Amino acid sequence: MKKRGKNRGGSKRIPNGSRISPRVLDELMADYQGPADLIGPNGLLRELMAALINRAMGAELDHHLGYGSGETPPEEEGNRRNGKRSKKLRTKQGELQIDVPRDRDGSFEPQIVPKHQRHFDGFDEQIIAMYARGMSVRDIRSHLEEIYGVDVSASLISEVTDAVMDELRMWQCRPLDSVYPIVYLDALVTKIRDKGVVANKSINLALGVTTEGEKRVLGMWVQETEGARFWTAIMTELRHRGVEDILVMCADGLKGMPESVEAVLPQTIFQTCIIHLILSSMRFVPWKDRRAVCANLR
Repeated sequence: MKKRGKNRGGSKRIPNGSRISPRVLDELMADYQGPADLIGPNGLLRELMAALINRAMGAELDHHLGYGSGETPPEEEGNRRNGKRSKKLRTKQGELQIDVPRDRDGSFEPQIVPKHQRHFDGFDEQIIAMYARGMSVRDIRSHLEEIYGVDVSASLISEVTDAVMDELRMWQCRPLDSVYPIVYLDALVTKIRDKGVVANKSINLALGVTTEGEKRVLGMWVQETEGARFWTAIMTELRHRGVEDILVMCADGLKGMPESVEAVLPQTIFQTCIIHLILSSMRFVPWKDRRAVCANLR
């Protein structure tokens, strides 16, 4: 496939014979609503939250029984695993279904979602942060301590941290599709507690549109500073996880991003996000005229 050319404005254009038409690109990009695709009512956060809660409850049961899943129970331990039961929780993202593990004598009661509890609210930002690359084991532990509260033992937090780390690494390293028509790069600013201080941190996320038109969060990363080296590392990670080609990479005017895309995925079109361009241009429009200008831009 020939290299896609650039237009006079500096952004690349799609030549004749491309695998995807401008009309199709417009339709796909029109659906993007920003980070809400992650944290909105139908976003990925519900899936991530359920996976993390299920893994944490499994670690709690391991702690309760004194042995892990698949291990030989101690001779003095008569209690055993006894399957799972479904439970529905109400969250800010809507209804969430989890699988609560059970034991034979009925003595196990999960602590992350106590018995009879039907709500799980207020931990969205901690869960998102835990799935992002760049968080240390200590960071993960502190988030779990905040979710559990103070009424749990240090050994339980340690075991849950180990189990959750496995879940997080599996998600972070999962294989990706070979081709994505569009990948959006955006940042989600969240309030994260770090060393006892709550501060705003940017979680950079890559959201890909598959060839079937479905949206998938490819990865999330936490980084104090951004630049060509950081974006090159992200592009290289996507390549290592199976991505061979991205037709259009859409992002804000991030420092070093176009150069990183050119270096790692040289045939990818880099398109500055139209929404960010409009928002930036509004700074030069008098306040009294903004409503009319925005209406005309539609």
